[in-house]
Amino acid sequence: MNVPTPPPGDTRSSIPTDARRARWAVSMIFFLNGLSFCAILPRYPELVESIGLSNTAFGLAVGLGPVGGLLAGLGAPGLMSRWGTARVAVTAQIAATTSHLLVYVSGSWLWLAGSLLLAAACDAITDIAMNGHGMRVERRYRRSIMNSYHGYWSLGAVTGGVLGAAGAQVGLPLWIQGVAGLVLFGAAAMVAGRFMLPGPDSTERTPVAGPSPASAADVPADAAPEGSSGTRIAGMSLRALGLIAALGMVLVFAGSSEDAGNTWGALFMNSTFEVTPFVAGLAFVALQGAQTIGRFTGDAVVDRLGDRLTARIGALIAAVGMSFAMLVPTPVTALIGFAAVGWGIATLFPAAFRAADDMPGVPQGVGITVVGWLARVGFFVTPPLIGALADAFTLRYALWMVPLYAVGILVFSGVLSGRDDTSADQDR
Repeated sequence: MNVPTPPPGDTRSSIPTDARRARWAVSMIFFLNGLSFCAILPRYPELVESIGLSNTAFGLAVGLGPVGGLLAGLGAPGLMSRWGTARVAVTAQIAATTSHLLVYVSGSWLWLAGSLLLAAACDAITDIAMNGHGMRVERRYRRSIMNSYHGYWSLGAVTGGVLGAAGAQVGLPLWIQGVAGLVLFGAAAMVAGRFMLPGPDSTERTPVAGPSPASAADVPADAAPEGSSGTRIAGMSLRALGLIAALGMVLVFAGSSEDAGNTWGALFMNSTFEVTPFVAGLAFVALQGAQTIGRFTGDAVVDRLGDRLTARIGALIAAVGMSFAMLVPTPVTALIGFAAVGWGIATLFPAAFRAADDMPGVPQGVGITVVGWLARVGFFVTPPLIGALADAFTLRYALWMVPLYAVGILVFSGVLSGRDDTSADQDR
């Protein structure tokens, strides 16, 4: 893990004011990104009932959404190169919030699927751009802060989940919730954009001959990276492409695990236990709440254990927790299981994005884009799969897929850096 570390004599008080402001601005975009969409999730049961969808049809609509992300994500590097990560992140987030209003007012399967497709497209661009700008700020800090960004995303997701669950409980019309979100969240995104870092996104990339703590392990564009000879795809050697693909697979299984709570948590609670709408929404809140804690504490844990061991411990906790919830199904054990999944996958997205952005021989912005693109494969494949299994068996049995996702994380976690790798990087 190439985590930027402060040089001798560097203290937190020496961090420039504009970097501090930019950190909070990026954190706000992460917060809004989680808040805006996740407020919809506890209202899914109402949408399913009002449109009259089966689990399979609903899962297909949700699964088609990430196709928009897969397609739009390919254009993110060009947009960031032309307009910069800050402007792209803010604009795409406002567009995403607008598309969420369309989801709230869906009246047919086609409308719902199309709205989710557009929302995922906007989210993909926001995701790549805000992580890219977050890496700029991290280089100014010269220490790990990426987990805290994703912590704010999870905090926004929890806040959105609670607001959505409360709206469902009191019978707030869906369209009112959508309009309120568009106005409030859109305005907040515009304010955050005023405090992001100015100038080209390459400003913080110091041209050096090799990775060093002061340069955040960057390699200059004119240096010949290892494995530069031979076949190259998107500017990457086959070895680098293979490592990026492995990082993407980690996020495929992490995203699939997260989707278990996002898409199916409220429906599982409602169909299995017949709880109130607010309690049904707590499945998602439990997953995201535990993930929030895991992300805000994640930088310290990863510095101590390394990304690889942290991922493996988390995968085991996720597998054991969800297995317990499925074997002993009660509302309380279900919430414990979803929380275990959230905590278990908490650090995976920040770790994979950082590793991809810091990987030698990978052009600027391409690593994050490819890993983020691959992560959406999980969000594309698993909702229809879980929906079909739920119709064939029940959601309780369909969610046994979550422990299998944890096995996938264990298999591919070797691509993440260990504690010894981190120490070696810091000693260079």
